[in-house]
Amino acid sequence: MTAAAGAGGGGAAPPPPRPVARTAELLGRRADRAVPVGGGSICDAYQVVLAPRGEHPAPGGGEHGSVAREPAGADTGHAGHASTAGDPEDADAGHAGAPAETAASAAPAASAETAASAAPAAPAETAVPAATTVFATTVFAKALDAAPADFFAAEAAGLARLRATGTVPVPEVYAAERDVLVLQWIEPGAPDRAAAEQLGRGLAALHGTPAPSWGTPGEPCYLGPLPLTSPPRPTADPAAWPGFHAEHRLLPLLRAAVDSARIGPRDARDVERVCDRLDDEAVAGPPQPPAVIHGDLWSGNVHWTADGRAVLIDPAAQGGHPETDLAMLELFGCPELPVLLAAYEEVRPLPGRRARVPLHQLQHLLVHAVLFGGGYGAESGAAARAALG
Repeated sequence: MTAAAGAGGGGAAPPPPRPVARTAELLGRRADRAVPVGGGSICDAYQVVLAPRGEHPAPGGGEHGSVAREPAGADTGHAGHASTAGDPEDADAGHAGAPAETAASAAPAASAETAASAAPAAPAETAVPAATTVFATTVFAKALDAAPADFFAAEAAGLARLRATGTVPVPEVYAAERDVLVLQWIEPGAPDRAAAEQLGRGLAALHGTPAPSWGTPGEPCYLGPLPLTSPPRPTADPAAWPGFHAEHRLLPLLRAAVDSARIGPRDARDVERVCDRLDDEAVAGPPQPPAVIHGDLWSGNVHWTADGRAVLIDPAAQGGHPETDLAMLELFGCPELPVLLAAYEEVRPLPGRRARVPLHQLQHLLVHAVLFGGGYGAESGAAARAALG
């Protein structure tokens, strides 16, 4: 039911929320309908249905259309991230939820799902344009009040890093501005064994892709709302990982947790002990060069689609340690995880990885301690002690 209908169908509809209005403005199309979507994202998010090109606003619809007020629990797509959809007026590109192969035929750049077989994706450092003239009928838009100026640009750059590898499916970016990010809409589906196997192999291929440096030197990166720092000078030296992980990942988070009294003294000391021993192979395993990683790969950032795929969303993509992604998946659980891990290890075995899971979960436990407090400080200490053996 639209807002106009809810008002009795008589007067003008209330103005659309800012992200919806900005999406219409950036893409040059009226928003016919917008449905709030949630699911734990820190952003305000909407599924936005765009009017066909050249169509005038409907009576009472307002300049940008109206916002649908769906009943609680309505199937509104996934918690805010986009997917395959095509514009019927753009070379018969299909409809919302069409397979990526259809959408790709309409767009000048191949979607991530077909990146491996289509034209090469733009390099990760290429700036995302403010708008595009070819896009889907249904899109996903999100905004975050008081977001840093580079917050959505960083997410768009992270998606570009992943997409450029041609290994894992990610949403296409239609617009990235300070106040809004507009992506493809992805029709949600149920977790699927075949999709999990495909994702496991895709992650193995992703982690086999060399990164130019640890972190993202010279470029912003956020883990949720928290900014991540990187070395001032790029380095891909495998021996640099202990210093990078301590100085740019664990210790800044530990200081924030201590300053906010969200971790106890003993637990904090044990995290510091881990940082002191990261150059010990008995703790950290053999040296590895930096690989392209998702960087925030919990189950909520794996979107199972209606056409039987698993699409990665909301990355903190960077040069990092591959075991970080796998440990994060294991931290909070993920559907079909044993299948996914088995498929990964068939392609890219990691001897001794199981013993290092607590080490690679430590960063994410500290993030949760900083953001949420509760028992995450104690869990961080427990993970540190497990990592030390």
